[in-house]
Amino acid sequence: MLKLIFPFLRWFRGYALQDLKIDTIAGITVALVLIPQSMAYAQLAGLPPYYGLYASFLPPMIAALFGSSRQLATGPVAVVSLMTAASLEPLATAGSEGYIAYAILLALMVGVFQFSLGVLRLGLVVNLLSHPVVNGFTNAAALIIASSQLSKIFGVHVDKAEHHYQTIIRVAESAAHFTHWPTVGMAVLAFGIMYGMKRLWPRAPNVLAAVVVTILLSWGLGFKHDATVDASKLKSRHALKLVDEYNRVTGRLKPLADQRTEVNKAIETAGQSHDIKALLDAEHEASILIHDIQRTREEAHRLRRAVRDLMFEGVERKGELVALYPQGKVPTGMKGDGRAWRIHVGSDPIDKTGIRVCGGGSVVGVVPGGLPTLSAPKVDLGVLLQLLPFAAIISLLGFMEAISIAKAMAAKTGQRLDPNQELIGQGLGNILGSFGMSYPTSGSFSRSAVNLQAGAVSGVSSVVTSLTVVVVLMFFTPLLFHLPQSVLAAVIMMAVIGLLNVSGFIHAWKAKWYDGAISIITFCATLVFAPHLDKGIFIGVLLSVGVFLYKNMRPTVASLARDREHAFRSVTDHDLSECKYVSMVRFDGPLIFANSSFLEAHITNLLRKKEGLKHLIVVANGINDIDASGEETLSLLVERVRSYGADISFSGVNEGVMKVFRDTHFLEKLGRDHIYPTMEQAVRAVHHETHRDADEECCPLLVYCGPTSSQEG
Repeated sequence: MLKLIFPFLRWFRGYALQDLKIDTIAGITVALVLIPQSMAYAQLAGLPPYYGLYASFLPPMIAALFGSSRQLATGPVAVVSLMTAASLEPLATAGSEGYIAYAILLALMVGVFQFSLGVLRLGLVVNLLSHPVVNGFTNAAALIIASSQLSKIFGVHVDKAEHHYQTIIRVAESAAHFTHWPTVGMAVLAFGIMYGMKRLWPRAPNVLAAVVVTILLSWGLGFKHDATVDASKLKSRHALKLVDEYNRVTGRLKPLADQRTEVNKAIETAGQSHDIKALLDAEHEASILIHDIQRTREEAHRLRRAVRDLMFEGVERKGELVALYPQGKVPTGMKGDGRAWRIHVGSDPIDKTGIRVCGGGSVVGVVPGGLPTLSAPKVDLGVLLQLLPFAAIISLLGFMEAISIAKAMAAKTGQRLDPNQELIGQGLGNILGSFGMSYPTSGSFSRSAVNLQAGAVSGVSSVVTSLTVVVVLMFFTPLLFHLPQSVLAAVIMMAVIGLLNVSGFIHAWKAKWYDGAISIITFCATLVFAPHLDKGIFIGVLLSVGVFLYKNMRPTVASLARDREHAFRSVTDHDLSECKYVSMVRFDGPLIFANSSFLEAHITNLLRKKEGLKHLIVVANGINDIDASGEETLSLLVERVRSYGADISFSGVNEGVMKVFRDTHFLEKLGRDHIYPTMEQAVRAVHHETHRDADEECCPLLVYCGPTSSQEG
């Protein structure tokens, strides 16, 4: 019982000091990869980078302690981070306090969903996401993740558009106007270090090396170069006019949002009191406000872009920025600093007494030291209901990723996996992680591979990984200040290259053309609807369920005859002759309400076409289940075949179907002597009676009689 509740106790059977040494080295090695990756993934999720470290504190340790895989490395991952951003962006501004609170709540919801599935032994629900759907989504997600980092690579800032491809167009336009080449250089250097070390020294922590080198360069070269100035130092009337106009427009957004909140309350009150007039008036006012807010946001976006496009050259005196002139317009006699300065614009009005201007690259900045505060996530019922479908999708996607990685490693180590226990481990990791300010996490392929290569013996390595993150949070966060944002973008782009799997489309198409089509459609839909990633998944799931239902409603019904090898084969598929007097029909699939009429129609059509038919043998080997509708259909068929003047028998009926036959008294109606264990026995039993005085020279049910008469010519 203790081992069921605390599965990690199994680790210590035969566990030696040498194993502890190996696990410690493996855990530290994984942490060296996890720390920079987690900060990059946190930004992908729309959170400050240090929240990636918070997500690397409790989840890796808890998931390992209560999961079933001994080498699975849990923590922030690319796809789940992208899904987190897609879930939260409609609710709050990325990086805001509300956004962070919702991300933590989402982790709690994902954890509860996964834990519940594990406790109820419902791990099979993950099969709702078929392999073609996951393949199409994952490939699209890899492209979306990689392209979402382009703005950081080029050092430009743009507003997100309604669709991801529109955002990328904005990035391209902004990059054409301004590209910060030192930022690009840092990213290229990071790419070079990671790729080179991966080729030359595969086991070395290439990500950590890239981070350390670029941090030192960033610090030594003064890569970050920001300043705060008042409006008097902006020597451009056009710039000041744009700032004033932008502040005026953005200042209108909050009152409009407050009005919309009040109107929404009025709509709710009117609905509860059934006051139709008040409800219609409030809904009309709400539609006007929505239109005004949308128009104001569009105007704010236009002005924000205009302010971002402003380029200045600075004039310094004794190391202090004293004036900013439009590029190329520094007065004669003054010397510009040669930098391209731009105004930093967020979503709020610009404070004219302290305008933040950027003359260098973007870095991570201040990372709060110490462990996150342990507290229960704030639960908002309205937000919880909005996040529920996203939590379900993230739960299933995250678990699919984790269990796929765990199975791949188990194939190498010979370890036994329990999917339901893994769900419990991942669920508890997310639940307890949310109390430590973590956002949703899952198993990581790259870090699990590092863990396995390092020789990890048990989940102790994941405990060591978490403790290493604790040490970094306690003592080393100041060292991360100068880490360039473009390097984190490069880390993400290198990591998601492994998600691209073009051969998956080809493999699915070769298996079944419709699986390939579902994979391609899911891929395209995810790209088109991004950042609304749930739509791509829903389309893929609906197509998979639709194909499943169609196949079950129209299963294979084949007439059989002997082939050259004396085996029973489909007459249609192998162009075989049919017996004139006996038809052997095989039904492949469960006989249920959805498809029973299909079998009935097929046999009715067969009776109408074969005038000399004397006996029908239903091959039931493929019928693995039957319900009341299926049994009723068989009863009607027995009556119809016998009223036609022929007889009917069954062969290969399995135990479950036979029990239904007995319980519904179908067996008495059919006759116990009309049930045969095998097809061979059924044919031998009915052949003599049906072929008495027959003119058939060769019976295709006894021997191979060649192709059908239509094929002989």
